[in-house]
Amino acid sequence: MIRDAERTRKRLLDAATAEFADLGIAGARVNRIAEVAGCNKAMLYAYYGSKDQLFDAVFTAHVGDFLARVPFDAADLPTYAGRLFDYFEDNPAARRLSVWYRLERPDSPRLDAVVEVDRLRLEELAHAQSDGGLPTHYTPAALLALVQAISTAWSSTNPEHDLAAPPDRDQRRTTVVDAVRRLIA
Repeated sequence: MIRDAERTRKRLLDAATAEFADLGIAGARVNRIAEVAGCNKAMLYAYYGSKDQLFDAVFTAHVGDFLARVPFDAADLPTYAGRLFDYFEDNPAARRLSVWYRLERPDSPRLDAVVEVDRLRLEELAHAQSDGGLPTHYTPAALLALVQAISTAWSSTNPEHDLAAPPDRDQRRTTVVDAVRRLIA
């Protein structure tokens, strides 16, 4: 029987995505990932090299999916903020994966996919500012950080805050879009 390398890589990536999203890098186990993927640990190492390299592949794929589903538009940051809110509300595993990345990889080599996305967004924001479409009271980096923080504010607060948060998702989304609109006013 001929092995389908691409299918095996995909199964490993899918199993690793779930494992890393649930348990982070430190908590993830290559034995479980290989077992869920239906292959042996040696295949995981043959295709991805190490657990860290596998996480990098998972996160790079996450970035690609994110970019496809949440297009950035410096000329319409409130709408972008709403799409970002929707993405993380609809994809809690993606939200957890992003949190694990920030928690467990602060000093690791930067992923090219993330560096490139940030570079492009910062250029777009700087261009929108120089054209007068966005205020200049924040640097592009500060503006991007604030928009991202506002967009994920509801999903990143302590669970106890849910008692006081608007129970209606549409209300929470409206608040996010309005806050970003006021931020750039």
